[in-house]
Amino acid sequence: LRYNSDVTEPVMLVQVCELSSFGFFQRGSVREMITFFNKTIAKRTPLGQRQSVQNEEYYVHVYMRTDGLCACITCDAEYNPRVAFSLLTKMLEDFTSFYPGWLTEKRQESVVWPQLENDIVKYQDPANADQIMKIQRSLDETRDVLHQTIESVLQRGEKLEDLVERSGELSSQSKLFYKQAKRANSCCAVV
Repeated sequence: LRYNSDVTEPVMLVQVCELSSFGFFQRGSVREMITFFNKTIAKRTPLGQRQSVQNEEYYVHVYMRTDGLCACITCDAEYNPRVAFSLLTKMLEDFTSFYPGWLTEKRQESVVWPQLENDIVKYQDPANADQIMKIQRSLDETRDVLHQTIESVLQRGEKLEDLVERSGELSSQSKLFYKQAKRANSCCAVV
């Protein structure tokens, strides 16, 4: 989106929506609602600010740069806001490199930017967009493996305790047998 002093309404320069989770006949209406929310929220976001607005179970994360270039992500509550804002920052930087003439563009959805569609598909999983999320996922997997290992060691420990207890019983039975054998052999003397 572009929203500067030379336009009264935000200009949607490029938009990509991944709507496969919605029914075919719902997708047009959902896209219209997303466009409406994005333009409305962009209009109400001060220059140089970021904000998140909740609408039912969805969030619209908006980053309005000081030069009037704005990016929005509409996602569910599970998508980490920090990841969303880092992705918005990256997209805005990439877009200004791709299309330096954005500042004078006044036509709606006039820019064709294939990278955006690829990135939307790529970043459906927040861990693909953020190193911290990747590290967190790796740590979670490591933690799960350690928990399983500790549980199996504890189970083995219980089994070892049973063996030690049994060997202790075996030892006391051996001692008893030794004493009884000693008594039995003491009656006979070898001359």
